[in-house]
Amino acid sequence: MLKKDILRNKDDFAAIYKRGRSIGERYIVLFYRKNNLSYNRTAFLASKKVGNSVVRNRARRLMRESYRFVRDDMRTGYDLIFIARNTIKGRKFCDVQKSLNNAVRKAKLYNGARGDDK
Repeated sequence: MLKKDILRNKDDFAAIYKRGRSIGERYIVLFYRKNNLSYNRTAFLASKKVGNSVVRNRARRLMRESYRFVRDDMRTGYDLIFIARNTIKGRKFCDVQKSLNNAVRKAKLYNGARGDDK
């Protein structure tokens, strides 16, 4: 059974890129769009420009783990695409986590006062 909180449909990706908003940070780019659901759907991408398969998989793992720490504090009802920049190569988890936190804060996707303190 497929997980419902993962973006897979090509049309969903196209809609987010075309009608969504984007936030750029040092190591990631965040595309987001309201989806009118009671949960967030996510995708973590790394293109071949980032590096070979080992580097791309590490970049996706770092972004997924960073998102896992903040997802409970985020607003629901959004489609989110996190894209790794090629500057993510060789970075530590804490660097990627700060970048992801900043992107989510800039997008105003945190619940309540959380967006002000981070």
